[in-house]
Amino acid sequence: MKSMPLRPPAAGAPAADVVTATSAGVQDESGVRARARAFAVPLLAGETSSAGESLMEHADAVADILLTIGGSESLQAAAYLSYASAQLNRPDEVIGKAFDDGLARLAIETSKLERVQKRSRAMRDDQASDSELASQQTEYVRKMLLAFSRDLRVVLLRLASRLQTLRYGAAKRKPLAPMLLRESHEVFAPLANRLGIWQIKWEMEDLIFRAQEPDTYKLVASLLDEKRAEREAALEQRRADIEAALCAQGIQAQVSGRPKHISSIVRKMRGKGLDFDQVFDVRALRVLVPSVDECYAALGWVHQHFTPVPDEFDDYIAKPKINGYQSLHTVVRDADHRAWEIQIRTPQMHEHAEHGVAAHWAYKEAGTKGYVGVTAASDYDAKIAVLRQLLAWERDLSGTGPQYGLFDDRIYVLTPDAAIVELPAGATPVDFAYTVHTELGHRCRGAKVDGALVQLNTPLKNGQTVEVVVAKDGGPSRDWLNPDLGYLASSRARAKVRAWFNAQQTRETTARGRDMVEKLLQREGKTSVSKDFLAAELGYKNPDALFETVGKDELSLRSIETVLRPPAPQPDADAQVLLKKPRPEGGTRGGVLVVGMDSLLTQPARCCKPAPPDPIGGYVTRGRGVTVHRRDCASFRDLLAREPERVIDVEWSTPATGRSAAYPVDVAVEATDRQGLLRDISDVFTREKMNVIGVQTQSVKGWAWMTFTVEVSDTQRLSQVLREVLAVPGVRVAKRR
Repeated sequence: MKSMPLRPPAAGAPAADVVTATSAGVQDESGVRARARAFAVPLLAGETSSAGESLMEHADAVADILLTIGGSESLQAAAYLSYASAQLNRPDEVIGKAFDDGLARLAIETSKLERVQKRSRAMRDDQASDSELASQQTEYVRKMLLAFSRDLRVVLLRLASRLQTLRYGAAKRKPLAPMLLRESHEVFAPLANRLGIWQIKWEMEDLIFRAQEPDTYKLVASLLDEKRAEREAALEQRRADIEAALCAQGIQAQVSGRPKHISSIVRKMRGKGLDFDQVFDVRALRVLVPSVDECYAALGWVHQHFTPVPDEFDDYIAKPKINGYQSLHTVVRDADHRAWEIQIRTPQMHEHAEHGVAAHWAYKEAGTKGYVGVTAASDYDAKIAVLRQLLAWERDLSGTGPQYGLFDDRIYVLTPDAAIVELPAGATPVDFAYTVHTELGHRCRGAKVDGALVQLNTPLKNGQTVEVVVAKDGGPSRDWLNPDLGYLASSRARAKVRAWFNAQQTRETTARGRDMVEKLLQREGKTSVSKDFLAAELGYKNPDALFETVGKDELSLRSIETVLRPPAPQPDADAQVLLKKPRPEGGTRGGVLVVGMDSLLTQPARCCKPAPPDPIGGYVTRGRGVTVHRRDCASFRDLLAREPERVIDVEWSTPATGRSAAYPVDVAVEATDRQGLLRDISDVFTREKMNVIGVQTQSVKGWAWMTFTVEVSDTQRLSQVLREVLAVPGVRVAKRR
């Protein structure tokens, strides 16, 4: 006999015991639980759960819980095999040979889900201070549980396991991890409720409440204990009286007291603002009768002999709850004015109320065929009932509408830090990388799935751990956008890849345009011209926008040449500028008045467009006279640093006519784009009697950038006008360039 590929057994576990359970498959369910337990004993010896409980004892308890809710013997066997599978190197092969492939798959899926939730919970405990992150990860745990719930047995195994963990914590008085309690409260208890497994739901809620609010739990428990003997005596007397009276009416009724669930008592007290004595279900009876007609007959008798409490009657037989629960609920008062809550149902309704969908699900496996029911119809109906409850539970917690289906194409995988990542079905490691971080996706070069290297177009599966191998720099491959190669399933990831290539193309186009403009400036001998000035003159927000347009061949270089070679200005009799030679050391100040053709030719610099009373300076050009700049002009500072000998002092003079000269000045306006914006701003200049001789506008994504060229004789007057422009609705910035 070949030995099984096992991990080393725990200390003291005889290896021979491990290899004895090797049958070709399960012939029937007889004794399968016992054989599974014997198979697991040597593998689980000495192993403990994260809560500190012996794994063998935990598996025994889980199997017992499954037995109480009607789980088949093979389902109970899976409780042992799921924990044993984690100790095997090739569990599918080993368990498949020892039992059957269906049971092996069930054990592996359950073990995988348990490990995923454990790792995610550990990470969330480390980040418990971040409530938003913890809530998101709890939501992902719920979705992952749904993703695995295509096999209901996995759900029931996890429910039973979580219930046992809560029982162990309560029995040993050991504090459980906060995230485990939160997950139990927000995921597992609501799931048990939706599946209608009240037996698990109520006990789980009580144990969670006991762990989270021990003082309140003890207080309510003590209140229940104070008058326990008196209450139980009254309960027994009332139970016997009602049962006898109904039997006398020909109704074969079985009347019993209902269990008292502390968590529900506290929830009702808080929800309705009641004192302990006002909670009805402290005194509660359950009536079981053979048929639906007798349910209503029993209700009629109860209402005839007791006083019904208004608004405390619910008919869940005529209108069952969404999880299929049926019963009649009523609250009545006796002659002593004490409230009694009474539930009336048939035995079949009671079985469903206690065990939910587990009460009518067929767990008998038929090899690889999966589930088979007593009849085809009953199997189909049972499956549909389960799917409806899981879907309803999903909608409850997600808040989505009916169009959101349980089996929507989603999968849930983990990062190396055990954070759960939601992906579309068919997603690859590349999709995963882009979902975690865009830059991680761009630099993705390889991936490991569950520790093994895989190709980047490998489809991922639920519960896998994915690690991305990245390069220091670089970008995505164009092959990723080829749908035939299967690298990307996420439209979001595809959009990020396309955006990277678009940005790359923009950078290349911009670089090409920059090179063309710089070569033109060199040919024209204009390398000193500011790129910002050039872009502004041509109506672009910044130089890169200009370069991109040139690189796309959407703007001719001739347009730039026009800016670089402006027409020579005609002398204006009113334009008089006093030029001063540098003052000699110890000498007196002198100057030359430039007027008309007989004077030294001057022209205002196009880069800064000076106007009185701006501090100005002059630069002696070759063949075009003196260019007058503002002193704070960047181009002027550059000229002063490179050729200080050609910079001369100048100042404004009074025109011979006695009238102030007008000078062109650029005004930059930034505003929210809207209809009528240009008109409203122009009206301000008109109202202030300021001549507008040029306008350039550009609008992008709801924002407008405008450059107005206006004639001014005094920039101090311009400052007042700009304040008026700022008052125009939508204007954010109004300033002189």
